[in-house]
Amino acid sequence: MKIAYISTYPPRECGIATFNNNLLHAIGLDKIVSDDSFVVAMNDSDNLNEYEYPKEVKYVIRQDNQKDYIRGADYINTSLSDVCILEHEFGIYGGENGVYILPLIARLQKPLITILHTVLKDPNFMQLTIIREIAKYSSKIVVMSNRAVGFLTSVYDIPLEKIQLIEHGVPNLESKENNPVKQSNAFRNKKVLFTFGLISRNKGLETVVNALPEIVKKHPDVMYVVLGTTHPGVIRNSGEEYRDSLKKLARKLNVENHLIFINKFVSEEELFDFLTAADMYITPYLNEAQITSGTLSYAVGAGAAVISTPYWHAQELLADNRGKLFDFKDHDALASIVNELFDDPERLAKMKKNAYDYGMHLRWPNTGKVYIKALQKSIAEAELAVEENKPIIDPDMMPAFSFAHIQRLTDDTGIVQHAKYGIPNLKEGYCLDDNARALIASILAYQQNKSKVALQLLPVYLSYIQYMQCDDGNFRNFLSFRREYLDEVGSEDSFGRTIWALGYLINNAPNNSYKEFARELFVKSIPHFSKLEHLRGIANTMIGLSSFLKANPYDEGMIEQMTKLAIPLKKAYKSQKGPDWYWFEDKLTYDNALLPLALLCHYETTRDQESMDIALESMDFLTQKTLDKGYLNPVGNDGWLYRNKEMAVYDQQAIETMAMVLMYFKAYQITRDLKYIKHMYLSYQWFLGENSLRLPLYDHETKGCGDGLQPHGVNRNQGAESTLAYWISHLMVLKALEFEYEFIQSTELLDTQNLSAS
Repeated sequence: MKIAYISTYPPRECGIATFNNNLLHAIGLDKIVSDDSFVVAMNDSDNLNEYEYPKEVKYVIRQDNQKDYIRGADYINTSLSDVCILEHEFGIYGGENGVYILPLIARLQKPLITILHTVLKDPNFMQLTIIREIAKYSSKIVVMSNRAVGFLTSVYDIPLEKIQLIEHGVPNLESKENNPVKQSNAFRNKKVLFTFGLISRNKGLETVVNALPEIVKKHPDVMYVVLGTTHPGVIRNSGEEYRDSLKKLARKLNVENHLIFINKFVSEEELFDFLTAADMYITPYLNEAQITSGTLSYAVGAGAAVISTPYWHAQELLADNRGKLFDFKDHDALASIVNELFDDPERLAKMKKNAYDYGMHLRWPNTGKVYIKALQKSIAEAELAVEENKPIIDPDMMPAFSFAHIQRLTDDTGIVQHAKYGIPNLKEGYCLDDNARALIASILAYQQNKSKVALQLLPVYLSYIQYMQCDDGNFRNFLSFRREYLDEVGSEDSFGRTIWALGYLINNAPNNSYKEFARELFVKSIPHFSKLEHLRGIANTMIGLSSFLKANPYDEGMIEQMTKLAIPLKKAYKSQKGPDWYWFEDKLTYDNALLPLALLCHYETTRDQESMDIALESMDFLTQKTLDKGYLNPVGNDGWLYRNKEMAVYDQQAIETMAMVLMYFKAYQITRDLKYIKHMYLSYQWFLGENSLRLPLYDHETKGCGDGLQPHGVNRNQGAESTLAYWISHLMVLKALEFEYEFIQSTELLDTQNLSAS
């Protein structure tokens, strides 16, 4: 069994690095584990030569270099490794809350076990999302305390069967008869209180210093020894300010001669000598939110008498008289416990023995065996997993339908444009684009689910459109929250989207009243069709016209309008088409898929073969640019894609994805080519996390959708445009399920043909 470890690694001074090093060697004791197991090490520097890594480190990822993560995944996939272990801690991976690790694990083609060193009780949105995504890609999530198991199931909704409790391993060492530490100046003829680890303010060392005066009164030979360097992050930001403040406090309390700092990072063997030489070990952390403490585990494993504040890990590990607890910042209680134990040597010895006995089963060789069983099970499950003939669209993977956020954004005027997180931002008012989209979404929802909510909302959006129509049939776009017009004439885009919505309602109205009302608005706007100049305004209008013509197939005037609108689209394509460039403009910008979609609609209406050829050719070009990685990677708003230039990856927008979903569905309706349904569903999954950051934009709590995918995560604002784009895409995918019989039939036919050919 060859294992790939993804973690920080020595000589980097980091607790996770030490843990992973110990785990690698503990697992490596078993003969079934290959000596060629290797580490993919996380660097906290852009300098790849920052650390002199040992030979087992085969690949280095720079924390803040996104491309390194992708290359790291490729390195593991092309190796002969059988399984991966990921050490996870917030702070060691790049991007917002370490989001860069998600694209790596999503690309892994090996079974993955993830060890969580931190499980937060109150995670923010990104932290919650990242842990859920890690769990999705992991065959097993390992935690080190029962409380962590409870958090994962109750807060993160991770199934209990996916979680395994394996306590923190400890060194397999015994105390020495001639311990060199006992002969050092700090320990010789002293009663020693001891703390070790990377020093930072959250360790609460001032609580021990404040307790020293009372302890020294009864035991003047006491020495408090603090072993460890200051945390690198603290050094960068504050230098040795915290250590100096502790020294100053000791001088103020006249106990400076009873406090000593040993400022170095020691080996495990040296650390064990310190732990077995000390009389008591103290962890005075300042709050309960410490789910795992390696230093605490080491102290128990060494058989130390541990006194600790009641953080989560300490409550579990020090139960059954394996240690003593005192309240946070309560230096009086700490002093009392220390004095009592010094005054009762038998009780102190009993506590040490209890800790030592419990620590025996934590020793790394025993812990390594537990991990080996978990790894073997993970590999076996992966080998037994047989890819079933699953339907292309899996409705069980889709969120349940809910217009809750759309309702939240809608008042009796219309749907509000923007939201701050999931809260409507009334200051921004309303726009025609969003109310047109909302009308389409409402029609789809009523068709699909007979949604009473959608039926109630539909006239609100239709009324807004009517209110924004000018006397000449054109439309305004923006309206303030006080119902004041903010423009005289809207954009061609907003005009086209409105025609699309009206045409869709005319063809799919739930009652004749709505159909007649929509037809009045539609007909009044027709004189403006010929004035359209911008391609997307033209395309949106053509899509609306195609719906109108389904309800009125013999309207020669509208067929003529449709054909006239197709001319500038086809002309633009032919003028821009060139070597390796099959597009309507010299750049791909926004709502790109609408252009092929409009020509598909033209072909569907008129059977114009030229429109069909251009639509398919440009659609294939768009597919090559955005689906080439196995997931949708739409053109980013932050720079677009110019001919012969690199494509901007971010800011990715929801309306771009919606357009892709609609385009592929229309392509399938016309061609019945199964690949377009696959492309449609893959595009839809962008919303659910199948994207470049492996982060879902759909919010299961609010039922809204984030306003875009940015370099470091999701834009958490959930405005109307993005939320409507999600639900229109969602409902179109469900509409595609009406063709499921054809998908299955096509798949079975393909299988039969392949069987015959073989």
